[in-house]
Amino acid sequence: MPRRLPCPVPQFCIERPLGEHICPPSGQGGFTGLERHETLNATQPRGVKISDSTIRSLKRGVSVLQTINQNNGLKPSEIAAATGIPRASVYRLLETLEEMELVIRDRSSEKWRPTLHTKSLSSGFRDEDWVCQVAIPKMIQLGRRILWPIDLMTMREYRMEVRESTHSISPYAVNHGMVGRKLPIPETASGRAHLAFLPPEESEEIVRIIAEERNEPLPLILRDGPLARVLEQTRQLGVGFRREDYVSETESLSAPIYHHGKVVAAITIIWASTAMRFDRAYDLYHQDLLATAGAISGEISALAGVTQMDEPRA
Repeated sequence: MPRRLPCPVPQFCIERPLGEHICPPSGQGGFTGLERHETLNATQPRGVKISDSTIRSLKRGVSVLQTINQNNGLKPSEIAAATGIPRASVYRLLETLEEMELVIRDRSSEKWRPTLHTKSLSSGFRDEDWVCQVAIPKMIQLGRRILWPIDLMTMREYRMEVRESTHSISPYAVNHGMVGRKLPIPETASGRAHLAFLPPEESEEIVRIIAEERNEPLPLILRDGPLARVLEQTRQLGVGFRREDYVSETESLSAPIYHHGKVVAAITIIWASTAMRFDRAYDLYHQDLLATAGAISGEISALAGVTQMDEPRA
């Protein structure tokens, strides 16, 4: 068994992976600053040491990812120049980061760009946790009033992912087992709500990458018309929409949820297309949907300690 060294202030210490502890600032246990101390690695046999080359590779990988992210995409030669890492090593690091789904190669410009999956390394991951924590009770409240199922959607890896759903408790549920499903962005109400209300340069970049993945030319043309026209209609309506063209059994409306003035999720109402015309559903539900999304946005701000959020108005 590996030997573990005792923490000098166990009542205040935060244990981390690999046997590391992070001790509190001065005033909590008498330490100065945020000091770190380590026990012997709890997951490795005694005497085993991580090689210097492994540590160097990790540092280089992080440096490459940071450089790509800070510059919104770079060619390998540019990454090598910016980081001082040999170009051959840059190529190997990029291949590894691509396998981890943290970067993607833009084949038209040969630049490497970060994927949305990199948000799991930063505040985006916590934003999604806050959204789920706040959204579920409000989704249930809205679902009890309208009875149709409601999904909470977030963008991940250039797809819309169902994070939470009331399908299991809705008397009118059409689909079950929705949580975790990934759906296309341009064709879904939640994806359109994201693209329409994101900053234009970010929206355009997402669309460009999606077009490249599909091997389709820009501008994207959908079943219900050019994507640019669909997004303009979304802005006019104040909500994303999907008619029966994409999934013949259902239609949907989706309202964006904001944090720090940026779309971080969307809440979507789904109904059977044979039960209600789109225009009727819009008249009945879009105000409630926007109000629920606004309430979720406000609580996220409060939870994050934000006193005011500059949020676009529909």
